[in-house]
Amino acid sequence: MNYVLFDSEVRTSLLPFTFTRPVGEIRIGILTLREKWERHLRSETSYLAEEYLQIKYPLKSGTDNLIIDPSFLPSAELVSALGNLPPETALFREKALVAYRSAAPRSNDEIQKLRAISCEVEPIRITHTWDIFSLNGIALQQDFDLITKGRKSAPIPASNRVIRPDNIFLEEGARVEFSILNATEGPIYLGKDSEIMEGNMIRGAFALCEHAVVKMGAKIYGATTVGPYGKVCGEINNSVIFGYSSKGHDGYLGNSVLGEWCNIGADSNNSNLKNNYAKVRLWNYATERFDQTGLQFCGLMMGDHSKTAINTMFNTGTVIGVNCNIYTPGFPRNFVPSFSWGGATGFSTYQTSKAFEAAKVMMARRGRTFDEKEAAILEHVFEITKKWRKY
Repeated sequence: MNYVLFDSEVRTSLLPFTFTRPVGEIRIGILTLREKWERHLRSETSYLAEEYLQIKYPLKSGTDNLIIDPSFLPSAELVSALGNLPPETALFREKALVAYRSAAPRSNDEIQKLRAISCEVEPIRITHTWDIFSLNGIALQQDFDLITKGRKSAPIPASNRVIRPDNIFLEEGARVEFSILNATEGPIYLGKDSEIMEGNMIRGAFALCEHAVVKMGAKIYGATTVGPYGKVCGEINNSVIFGYSSKGHDGYLGNSVLGEWCNIGADSNNSNLKNNYAKVRLWNYATERFDQTGLQFCGLMMGDHSKTAINTMFNTGTVIGVNCNIYTPGFPRNFVPSFSWGGATGFSTYQTSKAFEAAKVMMARRGRTFDEKEAAILEHVFEITKKWRKY
């Protein structure tokens, strides 16, 4: 069986994060959606993604393909249902396509002609950007159980004050000293070679992925994830940072999602609650308007390679696109299109030549190369987001 992850209609609702990656590369809990599926399937997967993303995420086809929407979180029950799917059939949960089995990828019209089978399992699904932090606690617990089953944690150093040590897992090379770890409300997971420096207060659920760092004096509330090679400090509450991004100084980040290669300047803050306690509206790329989230707490959504200067402020429910640089005093507007440079006093276009120079330097600091594939994807994002830049 050849396994393929395809981008369904929810891709648009997950922008700006899916401008630069397939849906399966979104991180929620400890693992990305792809990593979750590969662990459950015990097999590698490839992507049926947007054409411009295929340069980095190519499709690998077989003669018998199970093509899955990764926005559904995998479970043993769902994987079992997929394993029993006959050839040339499609599995639907109500009207949503979960997966189909076919000799080749098919168009939407062709999929509708396949024999439909009803999915009796009720899987969790990521359909909006705010689901990434809202459902992070559930996903983190599932990943923790999956990763640690039958395994023994590395020892927790005695210098720490620990509550519920049975709910804490340290991978090889993880370091933590003179900190408070409270896993009462959810698990705490420290990935390989990650580090929590001295004097931190952390409540689960919390995941610090491979080579990530919590600097001294942080206050972190669950459910929060810091992806691989991330660096954080200050106060963080119920947020997901995909990886290779930094919030390395004091300041508040709450009910938020940051993509990769982001940098939050010192003393930057976001609001996650309106001062009239109203439900938060958020920019929706699909409808091109601010739509109701139904949430009272909703903070910042920031796409890859975006950055802020010191003392930057964000209003409740702000969406920042890809490759933005926010630096002037005051609150910028609640939707900043990709490749924007400026802030509350106005914006100009952040040209790709300058944006790529910054990306090369930042990625090199993490031992990664900004190559032609990265440039081609971002050039395409620059073109398709022009309509939202009115300057």
